[in-house]
Amino acid sequence: MWKFLQLLVLPAVLFSGCAKAGGLDWHTLAPMPIAVQEIYPAVHNGKIYVAGGLSDALPEAEQQMTAAVQVYDPAINRWTMAPLLPEARHHAYLLSVDNKLFLFGGFVIANGGRWSASADILQLDETNGVWRKVAQLPKPLTETVAVVLNGNVHFVSGRSPSGPENAQWRDQADVNWHWVFDPLSLTVSKAAPVATPLNSASAVALKQQLYMMGGRKVGAGNLALLQRFDPALSQWQQLAPMPQASGGLAAAALGQHILVFGGEYFDNDGGVYAPVWQYDAAADSWQQQGSMPLPRHGLGAVTLNNKVYVLGGATEAGLKATSAVLEVVTLSDN
Repeated sequence: MWKFLQLLVLPAVLFSGCAKAGGLDWHTLAPMPIAVQEIYPAVHNGKIYVAGGLSDALPEAEQQMTAAVQVYDPAINRWTMAPLLPEARHHAYLLSVDNKLFLFGGFVIANGGRWSASADILQLDETNGVWRKVAQLPKPLTETVAVVLNGNVHFVSGRSPSGPENAQWRDQADVNWHWVFDPLSLTVSKAAPVATPLNSASAVALKQQLYMMGGRKVGAGNLALLQRFDPALSQWQQLAPMPQASGGLAAAALGQHILVFGGEYFDNDGGVYAPVWQYDAAADSWQQQGSMPLPRHGLGAVTLNNKVYVLGGATEAGLKATSAVLEVVTLSDN
């Protein structure tokens, strides 16, 4: 059985800092060993996994991207390293389903660039400590959203090559695809597409429905859309839009609410969004829950043990000011 390489050990007295924002309490935990942005972390067997990512702190000779897989154990506030990915990769979607950890798509170094979209589906072989390619998506896919519904993985939107070239970000185009991955047969089928092609949105599963919020269209800027997919009816529904259009954001479900964090904008010299938005699914309404202590884009958010963990990202728009911060968010009345 392979073992994690221990990188960082901190006392189990967890918090190095805390803040209150709106109805939320924020606490700072052990930082990631490697600061990364453009990540989609996953909870797997009670731990938080972060695979790959971009960072301005990484060498330009390595294209400022990593194959590292970082693992956080909330029980002891400690980071370790899991087996490396076969190659450096960013914007790759990590999900745990059927007690297996999968990695989907993302950008790799190929064809002379670091923005070559991949169709790979990788699975972590935990017994032998290696990632294995087990299947492929129908087409390369990046900057998508994904959630698990009824034991299957639903992918919606993102970017894919618009022609034969596949090396640079400009070679990709927004898509409105909706695919469903079966972890048992390792096959992908089509589902009802979303109305608007877009990328860099965020999504959560709540009451076995998919909620997708925000995102952006190349050439048209950020979106405030909130869209819900009901797999029982195979239908999409438009809901109350976000108070602030945003792309490159993160979201997580906490109880019967959805919390939305960060994002970036590129007009007026660019920047990142600070407000935290809470969506009440029963009332179809939004309200602000304070602001992030450290606003970021390209970050990740996951729910574990009735807490939301917010990690990584960058404090400035684009590939700069990448952060290693890990924060845990709870409701103040907890």
